[in-house]
Amino acid sequence: MDFQDFKDRIPKLKKIVLPGERAHHKLMPGNRSKAMENLDVDSLQPNRAGVMAVFYPDIFDRTHLVLILRKTYKGVHSNQIGFPGGRVEPEDENLEQTALRETEEEVGIPRSKIKVIKELTRLYIPPSNFWVQPYLGLLEETPTLTPQVSEVERILEVDLDHFLDHSNFVKQELSTSYSNKMIVPAFKLNEQIVWGATGMMLSEIREIFRESF
Repeated sequence: MDFQDFKDRIPKLKKIVLPGERAHHKLMPGNRSKAMENLDVDSLQPNRAGVMAVFYPDIFDRTHLVLILRKTYKGVHSNQIGFPGGRVEPEDENLEQTALRETEEEVGIPRSKIKVIKELTRLYIPPSNFWVQPYLGLLEETPTLTPQVSEVERILEVDLDHFLDHSNFVKQELSTSYSNKMIVPAFKLNEQIVWGATGMMLSEIREIFRESF
């Protein structure tokens, strides 16, 4: 999609009512539904995080989204695809500022240049005990993306039309640190399988985009 066309649709995008859990459920791993049954999240004192889905023009003025492949480490999200973002820090005024700060740190986009379009539906992640607040962001120039060496293995630039193509919705068998050989709904983007919390947030983005586009 041409970036100017994308920008022209933002006023309508802002007015769309979020589908929330209905959209999340379409990409929810089977074991996640059981884990969420009758769960009192607040009693678990979850950590809080903010993430940013940034859309921007490439050098050909086509609309793209930035995702990251995280480093391999001893943790439940090791070597997974996600949005730039992370845990709230004491200096953050709010979760929007957390998402902007982490995006600058992880992929090198200055926080001052990102215009926040919309707050999305927050999502609880049982394996890591996090409430995650996602945001939609707009960058009006082609960025020079620089991965944070300690956190990011690789940056993925996903074409918007590729993301919206229904053929990229797949079922995949995966094994993780907490579950073996489970079949999960996922997106196949840039030859990478994107599932779990990131897939669930992308599902909401995809629904509101398809409604506004």
